[in-house]
Amino acid sequence: MNFQERLFDLRRQAGLSQEELANLLGVTRQAVQKWEAGTSRPDMDNLVSLADYFKVSLDFLVTGKEAAPPPAPTVVNNYYHHHRWHYEYKSKRTLFGLPLVHINCGPGIHWARGIIAIGDIATGLVAMGGIAVGLFSLGALSLGLLLALGALTAGIISIGGVALGLFTLGGVAVGWLSVGGISCGVYAAGGVVTASKVAVGGTVSAPLAIGAAAEGAQTILIPLEGLKGAELDAARTAIDAACTGVPGFVPWLLKLFLR
Repeated sequence: MNFQERLFDLRRQAGLSQEELANLLGVTRQAVQKWEAGTSRPDMDNLVSLADYFKVSLDFLVTGKEAAPPPAPTVVNNYYHHHRWHYEYKSKRTLFGLPLVHINCGPGIHWARGIIAIGDIATGLVAMGGIAVGLFSLGALSLGLLLALGALTAGIISIGGVALGLFTLGGVAVGWLSVGGISCGVYAAGGVVTASKVAVGGTVSAPLAIGAAAEGAQTILIPLEGLKGAELDAARTAIDAACTGVPGFVPWLLKLFLR
């Protein structure tokens, strides 16, 4: 068995793709491809790194004179190469063909794919990363089927600087029920608000508009000192009437902005 065959065999036993091995070493996938094709050889630094990662001697890696121990079944790696670090953990247990936990972080772009995924880009049932996509997601750019948290988010429940979803909370919020500095929805509350049914806040526009400055078919102005007594009761009654048939937490949330 020659060098390229040993390298291919070690990589395959470790469950790594050419791209994953290249990321560990800080080289391109094409470089690994050329090593395994026999059209080029790694330099001494990369040979040392390969022997260290696969837990074999340089003699075995280059000449095949020693027996290589079996690689670990789970990829757990803290790797430093020319001051570049990369950490990856992939659990042995899988579900639907995905590892239960996959962590893949470091300089550059590293993609984590698992039931629980943490990485520069993360996709999974629970995803956390710079870009996160999942049932529950947390990231600078976050897309979650149920819950999304981040700077720019989209999900059924969406919380972020800019939030889009069914229930949203953010600096700019757009949703069926939305709360934010600038808010738009069927039912909405915040600083500057527009809604197709009820809007409560500072400057508001809706069929039922309740705010410091209000425009709509029915308007209730909120003075600086807030609504009190009969005026507060009238605003609450108006919200209840406009929210007929919706879950009780919707009018409850809107009433919080009356004071």
